[in-house]
Amino acid sequence: MDLYTYYRSTSSYRVRIALALKGLEARHIPVNLAPGHTEQRQSAYRAINPQGRVPALRSDEGVLLIQSPAILEYLEERYPQCPLLPADPLERARQRGVAALISCDIHPLHNVAVLERLRGLGLDEAQVQQWIAHWIGEGLRAVEALIGDHGFCFGPRPGLADVYLLPQLYAARRFGVDFADLPRIVRVERRALEHPAFRQAHPDAQADTPA
Repeated sequence: MDLYTYYRSTSSYRVRIALALKGLEARHIPVNLAPGHTEQRQSAYRAINPQGRVPALRSDEGVLLIQSPAILEYLEERYPQCPLLPADPLERARQRGVAALISCDIHPLHNVAVLERLRGLGLDEAQVQQWIAHWIGEGLRAVEALIGDHGFCFGPRPGLADVYLLPQLYAARRFGVDFADLPRIVRVERRALEHPAFRQAHPDAQADTPA
């Protein structure tokens, strides 16, 4: 498999965690999304992913997949070892609910394209930072109320909710979000950062991380 990724892209980070949890190998192909770089907008990458975003995954069958939720569902169905979802339908729905809260309601509001648009509308960096911190904080407080009191988000082993949560926490810390009222989330973060799959997938461990 080939994974088109960027070291601090939260959606790419999700896929890297899932691959590591399942013990799957993928060749990482960095796409530089840093300000001032236009690699994702160039025709060479648009020919791979017309949306010009990461992640994108080329399967062992040669099929190109986009959008992290679809990629994660594919990995779960194609490689059922070390499942990200439990067998019980209600517990599966709880995990998916937290994943959707993060992917649909938090992450899109601090996406690079959104931040560029805010700056283009005349907001200064302090106002952009306030926007980011507000929406991430709002979402994480909801996650805090939904997850359990022990282990990972919903039990002793990591699942889909943790795959979504850890990258969002990386972004939250990067943007200075206050964690004082998020003790459950802090517990999950501490536990995950001790897990080898999460360490392997961490932005600091990627080949394209700036020195």
